[in-house]
Amino acid sequence: MLDLSKFQSTGQETVFHGRHISPQIYADLNGSNWGLQDYQARGGYQALRKILGLDGGEGMTPEQVIADVKLSALRGRGGAGFPTGLKWSFMPRAFPGQKYLVCNSDEGEPGTCKDREILMYNPHIVIEGMAIAAYAMGISVGYNYIHGEIFEVYKRFEAALEEARAAGFLGNNIMGSNFSFQLHGHHGFGAYICGEETALLESLEGKKGQPRFKPPFPASFGLYGKPTTINNTETFAAVPWIIRNGGQAFLDVGKPNNGGTKLYSVSGDVERPGNYEIPMGTPFSTLLELCGGVRGGKKLKAVIPGGSSSPVLPAHIMMDCTMDYDSIAKAGSMLGSGALIVMDETRCMVKSLQRLSYFYMHESCGQCTPCREGTGWLWRMVDRIETGHGRVEDIDLLNSVADNIQGRTICALGDAAAMPVRAFIKHYRDEFLHHIEHKTCTVPTYV
Repeated sequence: MLDLSKFQSTGQETVFHGRHISPQIYADLNGSNWGLQDYQARGGYQALRKILGLDGGEGMTPEQVIADVKLSALRGRGGAGFPTGLKWSFMPRAFPGQKYLVCNSDEGEPGTCKDREILMYNPHIVIEGMAIAAYAMGISVGYNYIHGEIFEVYKRFEAALEEARAAGFLGNNIMGSNFSFQLHGHHGFGAYICGEETALLESLEGKKGQPRFKPPFPASFGLYGKPTTINNTETFAAVPWIIRNGGQAFLDVGKPNNGGTKLYSVSGDVERPGNYEIPMGTPFSTLLELCGGVRGGKKLKAVIPGGSSSPVLPAHIMMDCTMDYDSIAKAGSMLGSGALIVMDETRCMVKSLQRLSYFYMHESCGQCTPCREGTGWLWRMVDRIETGHGRVEDIDLLNSVADNIQGRTICALGDAAAMPVRAFIKHYRDEFLHHIEHKTCTVPTYV
């Protein structure tokens, strides 16, 4: 469940500490307020009507929609943080054949649990966002690829699609306009690699989910070989508010180059783990306070700020960060999906890395030799250090293997496996040495 204790509803907006922000997921958290009627009561589909000129206005051209999204400084909420408006402008509008729009809801990054909440409690905001994006890029068919291990969410989205079609918000000649858009749900089967956009496309086509070589990029050769734009669930969810209120209003909520609000999935050693929507640029200390602080009154030791693939940051560095792409990058990590894994003073860094390394070894698709072989090397070395069989030279060997993986694979899974290793050793080398020399952990207990 989401913790919105410091939010107040004011009709179509949400207030956080007196600031008006986008209600990307604001809905009845008991699950009874997700339907079309309630969504429309919150201003739903007004943005779609606005761009089509159905409320007495002149409407908006596709170019105007893209310009507004560019002005908003909305960046991709799935991990890379690429400017959304710029990505939309890559779509070749003059292409004579079929083009596709894809929503990446294959939320498999450890620590991340925001997109399923949006789809479960406010699915129509994603549908409307995708319809607006399709209009802006001249696309008539879209798919939402939903993580296979959250099948109840897939069924909820399918129900919302039926409502939208019945009401005329999807299909041919939407609400009597000359704009047509067909949208379909598709569920995966739980493979982490299918969160990579080209592996997702392969899976969507009915093939084995493995990343493609790039170039060509999806904007020119995507789904079924046609031009395709792929965005994250949360990215599409932000679009209706931007269109209703203007790109500048969204930008003003956040900070330059980091517009609007962002959902953060906070897990680990905090009193109130959950999903929190706060303005971009909010200090990490404020987010930690919203979560009730470190659990049990213990000291903060480290934070993984953007899902398990992002480099760990020690507490003294993280406490100086604000929650936005640029600040976290400057500190030496990535905001990624916005999944914060908080670790207190009782956490063993070697044990933590052992678990992460096993995950990436298990989820490697095996297509690239550096990743297929290297992730196994990483886990086996960290495992023997943790179990008391490590050697001093293993630390440099870990770094060497990580160097030989990073930047040498088709997709970013290899980097995702290598970066945590390098960061854990960089900041907590003394713990690795202690494990090797004393065959035990430096902290008294591991909970």
